Amino acid sequence: GGPSPPPYYNKSSVPHPARHRHTASHRPLLLLGCSSRSPNPGATMAGTCAHVEFLRAQPAWALALAAVGLLVAVRAAVRLALWAYAFFLRPGKHLRRRYGAWAVVTGATDGIGRAIAFRLAAAGLGLVLVGRNPEKLDAVAAEIRAKHPKVPEVRTFVLDFAGEGLAAGVDALRDSIRGLDVGVLVNNAGLSYPYARYFHEVDEELMRSLIRVNAEGLTRVTHAVLPGMVERKRGAIVNIGSGSSSVLPTDPLYSVYAATKAYVDQFSRCLYVEYKSKGIDVQCQVPLYVATKMASIRRSSFMVPSADTYARAAVRHIGYEPRCTPYWPHSVMWFLISILPESLVNNVRLGMCMKIRKKGFAKDAKKKAL
Repeated sequence: GGPSPPPYYNKSSVPHPARHRHTASHRPLLLLGCSSRSPNPGATMAGTCAHVEFLRAQPAWALALAAVGLLVAVRAAVRLALWAYAFFLRPGKHLRRRYGAWAVVTGATDGIGRAIAFRLAAAGLGLVLVGRNPEKLDAVAAEIRAKHPKVPEVRTFVLDFAGEGLAAGVDALRDSIRGLDVGVLVNNAGLSYPYARYFHEVDEELMRSLIRVNAEGLTRVTHAVLPGMVERKRGAIVNIGSGSSSVLPTDPLYSVYAATKAYVDQFSRCLYVEYKSKGIDVQCQVPLYVATKMASIRRSSFMVPSADTYARAAVRHIGYEPRCTPYWPHSVMWFLISILPESLVNNVRLGMCMKIRKKGFAKDAKKKAL
């Protein structure tokens, strides 16, 4: 007889001397929603408690694996959100206000360097264009002035990075920029193989030029420009690296080129740490294929952007990460390559380079026959 208990009644919830010592272990259930204060306390309590009891029934190793999986998923989601923000939402820095009124661009007569020079002029920076061909330098300077008449000033400086007088030439460059508020340095001057070849087929002149242009020249120009930035406590240095050393695990048949670009990568990352506290942002930009003369690619595409398309992204990334690939499809390709087996990537790349080598030798043979 007597009234029937409510639907959420449970004898185990009734205090009992024999069960009193277990009361503390039930408190988490109240925190998880096993309470009668909800609009439908019976359903809420039954559902929540069922989930809690299910979790309690699982072995500890299963719960640990689930927790690790959750953390990995959260980390991946955060990284994806930050990636999307960096490429599609994050604004570029105001270079003139943040770093200074002038920019020095090496290798400014062709390809990426030329395109970046135009973008920096559009941002209102005065330019010092550095290259080995005076006629090309004058032509590019004239084009920049015509397209961006508000550019403060465009100067040119002739320097052959592959020549014997590199050290003296860089000293002269240091003297020519003394007194200028150089806020941005773009080390773009670079040299690659005419076509793929085995290391024993690389002649002495090519080997020396690769090291001198890609490593020594970049190092000396940075050493010439950096003291002024330290004195002013601001500046940005952009070194153009290569996917051959930062994205691909190896670049067979381009070994010296890839090695010099690996130097650029590590040099940049070390300087980033050394000078960050002094207000100087050092960055290594890592492009994959871009439609330029050096890459021997004439036609651009979605995965192989034009120099101007790449430069637009490159300038927007100045001053952020110490190492980046500014063009977002290249970033996606970098991720895909990173999850593939290294041996697979190496074999595919070797096959590609062998085909390039074969075409290059055939082209040389035709030239010799003429």
